[in-house]
Amino acid sequence: MARPRILCLLTREQLLRVATEDDVQRLLADYDVTLNPGPEPLTYEQVVAQIPPYQGMLTSWGASPPLGPEFFAAAANLRIIAHMAGTIRYLIPAPMVEAYLRPRQIVLFSARDPLSYNVSESIVGLLIATSRRWFEHSRYVRDSGEWRSPDLEPEGQHLLGSTLGLLGASRVGRHLLELLRGWDLRKLLYDPYLSATEAAALGAEKVELEDIFRRSTHVADCLPATAETAGLVSRKLLALLRDGGVFVNCARARTVDMEALVAEAQTGRLLVAVDVTDPVEPPPPDSAMRTLPNFCLLPHIAGVGDYGMKQVGRLTLQALRACFAGQPVPGAVDYDRFEQLA
Repeated sequence: MARPRILCLLTREQLLRVATEDDVQRLLADYDVTLNPGPEPLTYEQVVAQIPPYQGMLTSWGASPPLGPEFFAAAANLRIIAHMAGTIRYLIPAPMVEAYLRPRQIVLFSARDPLSYNVSESIVGLLIATSRRWFEHSRYVRDSGEWRSPDLEPEGQHLLGSTLGLLGASRVGRHLLELLRGWDLRKLLYDPYLSATEAAALGAEKVELEDIFRRSTHVADCLPATAETAGLVSRKLLALLRDGGVFVNCARARTVDMEALVAEAQTGRLLVAVDVTDPVEPPPPDSAMRTLPNFCLLPHIAGVGDYGMKQVGRLTLQALRACFAGQPVPGAVDYDRFEQLA
């Protein structure tokens, strides 16, 4: 029996970023794989020209153009698109789902689950480091030549014993709750698509959006970027967060009114850490986000790390095997919830 043919838009070097050498060898052994020879990404026109004989396609960051009608018209044999990265919003425009993916029963797999482990770990780290003001203490020791700053109080409400408000029961949010299971802290959760019973099963209390900011000492934004969540974290909500409150965002910057967040940080009353910015990333050199002592700005690195990255290849192999065996594909996108995806 002929092996399924897979068009891989990644170069071998890119593939090894998200898969172990063993998993790459398994991929090449189980399937008839055509790798992008590199060094440049394939153009949309090249992808359209090459796709007709292939049953599967592998995509990832920086390797995949958005897929339009010309692609799907040419991809008559396609059964699965396996995206070896997180968000698929830029790759698959929403109209393509109803026009081609759903009618043809083409599986769309996303490796967002393993990457969310890295992001949730980063959020825990930032919640601890920001509330304990480690970044500020370290900067003072390094830059002043002194030891303890008279302006930085090491006491205060840190993560243990706190009230943590989570925005969104996304995969990141769920993994974060799992990481913190058993910790001595109250967990509040806002997600309009989740019932109180489901929230309780995750170890959290379901609350309304304003209650997250009114009751929490720490807030973690785990929201996807959708039409519903754009600018959801508003000036009004941020004003409800108590003085000394901690706000961490490693999800999507568009969910936050960044101008309002910076303004609140400039008052000195909030401690902020973000891994993502909006409307531009990186922010300009003169941005206050780069200079405020109580504003930790990271260069969009929360999702990277071997633990999650190397699981991408393993889960992609599982998805391919399930698809070509006619079985349910773990990690397949639910087209009924496509508009809610990050």
